Amino acid sequence: MNIDWIELSNFRNIEQAQLTPCQTLNVIYGKNGQGKTNLLEAIWLLTGAKSFRGSKDAELIRRGQPFSTIRAQVQTRDLCHNIQISIQPAGSPKPGRTAKLSGAEQGKASNLAGIFTAVVFEPNHLSLVKGSPEGRRKFVDAALCQLYPGYLSEYRRYLQILTQKNALLKHYHRTPGAAEMLEVFDEQMAAAGEKITHRRRQYVERIAPMAVQTYADISSGAEQLELQYIASFSEKGLLEELKKSRKEDLRCGFCTVGPHREDVAIRLNGQPARTDASQGQQRSAVLSLKLAEAAMAEQVSGEHPVMLLDDVLSELDDGRQAYLLSRMQGRQVFVSGCDDSIFRKTDGKLLHMQGGVLTEL
Repeated sequence: MNIDWIELSNFRNIEQAQLTPCQTLNVIYGKNGQGKTNLLEAIWLLTGAKSFRGSKDAELIRRGQPFSTIRAQVQTRDLCHNIQISIQPAGSPKPGRTAKLSGAEQGKASNLAGIFTAVVFEPNHLSLVKGSPEGRRKFVDAALCQLYPGYLSEYRRYLQILTQKNALLKHYHRTPGAAEMLEVFDEQMAAAGEKITHRRRQYVERIAPMAVQTYADISSGAEQLELQYIASFSEKGLLEELKKSRKEDLRCGFCTVGPHREDVAIRLNGQPARTDASQGQQRSAVLSLKLAEAAMAEQVSGEHPVMLLDDVLSELDDGRQAYLLSRMQGRQVFVSGCDDSIFRKTDGKLLHMQGGVLTEL
């Protein structure tokens, strides 16, 4: 999996940029606020996913411009794909992110899921360990959407049922036939939700050994990482749990059980990493998860995803920098940072970003 070339037009602070990356290490360096992360963000959007920074589509368009475009040629196995993503503001004929694949209209950019895969790490991903369960669920869901395109439809189906059920719970006592409707929603929710939980649990169980080994390598065996998916229902099934929680759901006015309430437990030496791990340990845990995500993608698809590392090396000691770079060999990697001295002795391509202008050295 690699990118042959990519072109940006009016993307954030980048008016125009063209890049023909090398097939191994590509280093984008420059001062803060110059557009390094913007370039990585554009590459990530080729997966069909939303911005990894949580930005709205309209924020991706260069100020004062009517739209933004990203064009790229990517290689997947023996196939060559030309991807074009157009980003238009609300009120436009085609608002949001739309896509073309080798000239054919795809509709929403999310329909590209599974064509091009990438794994991204950026400083805010520390919230994967120390943040709320929602962030950990999103990590698993985003990975599953890239590996199994059908998962996105399953997940949307579950969210649709959940939204309908919550609306009913909120107005339960004013809705004729509410009890019968709730029975139907619970049956539908159980069928859809069990599929989601099964996929997530299976994914976590498969990446856990890889993440554990990576963390052991990073820490030289000094600490033990543990991962466990925490489902909201037992072997009796989700429907049984939904029936048990009905009284509480009616009291709260929303559904308190299901995949939308589940979590991934991350522990170090048996203790919750969220509260007991240091900043450095949390960073190492996230890196272990991300490298395991990439390894899992390679197992499923037969190709290693493109790696996007945003300002990750600056906070690692020399040993951990060397370890991380050694894991990147033989793969296409894009790394951003303020200091290029770390990479001067590598064979990678050096690119300077200043004021949204990309220059190859």
